[in-house]
Amino acid sequence: MTAIIEVIPNGSVTSPRGFKAGATYAGLKTYGADKLDLALLLSETLCSAAGVFSTNKIVSPSVTLSKKRISAGAIKAIVANSGCANTCVGDQGLKDAEEMTFLAARHLGIKDEETLVCSTGIIGVELPLALIRQSISKIQLSPDGGHTMARAIMTTDSHPKEMAISLKINNRTVNLGGIAKGSGMIHPNLATMLCFLTTDAAIEKSFLQDALNRATEVSFNMIDVDGDQSTNDSVILLSNGAAGGDTIRAGSPAADIFQQGLTYLCIGLAKELARDGEGATKLIEATVEGARNTEQAGAAARSIVSSLLVKAAVHGNDPNWGRIMMAVGKSGVELEESKIALYVNEICLVEEGRPIPYFQDAVVAAIKSGDVSFRVKLNVGDGSATAWGCDLTTEYVTFNAAYTT
Repeated sequence: MTAIIEVIPNGSVTSPRGFKAGATYAGLKTYGADKLDLALLLSETLCSAAGVFSTNKIVSPSVTLSKKRISAGAIKAIVANSGCANTCVGDQGLKDAEEMTFLAARHLGIKDEETLVCSTGIIGVELPLALIRQSISKIQLSPDGGHTMARAIMTTDSHPKEMAISLKINNRTVNLGGIAKGSGMIHPNLATMLCFLTTDAAIEKSFLQDALNRATEVSFNMIDVDGDQSTNDSVILLSNGAAGGDTIRAGSPAADIFQQGLTYLCIGLAKELARDGEGATKLIEATVEGARNTEQAGAAARSIVSSLLVKAAVHGNDPNWGRIMMAVGKSGVELEESKIALYVNEICLVEEGRPIPYFQDAVVAAIKSGDVSFRVKLNVGDGSATAWGCDLTTEYVTFNAAYTT
C-alpha cells in the first residue's frame, strides 16, 4: 500500500505529539545576534529509541555514550551543543558527555540514563562545562521549540533544516518530524551531521532500528559535499506512542506505511543538507538506472556526486559529460560501455556509449537555471539508486582555509 504523505507547514522535530524543545546561547560559539548553541529535546513519556552513528574510527565520546544508552533502554531527552565536537580530548571527553546528560536530566526532572548527548563543532577542544552549567537551566521548552533547536545545532549551515509530515496508519493520524545540520565534511556514509527525528507512533524497538537503517541507507548515506567524513555523525529517532493505537511491528501493513513516511522525511532532510553544502550554489542529483543491482547503482550514483571534477563542472555550467562517464567507470560497477545512455536535466547527450548531436547552448542554459540532474542508464540489470551532492566553489576553499582562524 502506498502511503499518503502530507507535509506539515512550518513543521519541525516537535510537530509530533508529546515533544518539546528549547535552546539558549551558552557561549560555546563566537557571539552573534540571535546565535544559539545549547539545546534540549524532551518527550513527555519514555520513547523507544534508535540510532545510526559515524563509522569513522575516531569518534566523539558523545557518540559512544549515546550508542550505549540507546542499546540499554528507553529514552526521554537529547541534549545537544554546537561549537565544540568533544572529540580527541582524551578521557575527559566521556566525563564531560556524562556530566552534560546529568545537567540536562536534573533540569528536566528525569534520569540521566534516559538522556542522550550530541556534540558538533571543532575537534580537539574540551567542552566548556562551566558555561554549560551556567546556561542549561535557562532553556525553556515549548511545543514549537523545535525551530530554536534547529538553529542551535547549526555550525557552518546557512539556515536550519526542518521538516515534518503526517500520514494515516490504522485510521489514526501519525506525525513524524525532524531537524538536521551539516554543510561540510559530508560524504557517505553519513556526514558531519546531527539529525534528530521524532514520531508519535508507537513503534517496536527492533523495527524502529531497522526502519531507521533502511531510511538512512537511501538518504543520509547517499549525499556528498566534500568527500570527508565526520567523527560525530548521529541520526537519532525517538518514538513515544502519543498518537495511540497498537504498537507497530515488522512485517505488518502499518510497518510498511511507516517506513515510507520515515524514508520520505529522511530524503527531504538529506537533500537540504546537500543543497546547503559550504559555498554551494546548486544541488546535484544523480540517478543511476539499469545497474546489475541496487548496491551497484548506489555506488555509481555516489561516485558521480562525489567527483570533484563533476562538482567543478556544474559550478562552471560546463556540460562536460565525459566527467560523468569517468565517475561511473571508476566506481567499479559492472557495465558495458556500448549500452550506456546519459542525460543532463533530461537532455540526452549519450546513447549506446557514444555522444549524439545536441545543442550545447541549451544544455548550458539548463545547468545555469538551477539544480542539476544527471541520469545514467547502464542497461545491464534492474538496479536503481539516487544520490545528492552540490557544486564545488571558491567559497568552499576560502571558508575551510581559515576554519579555526
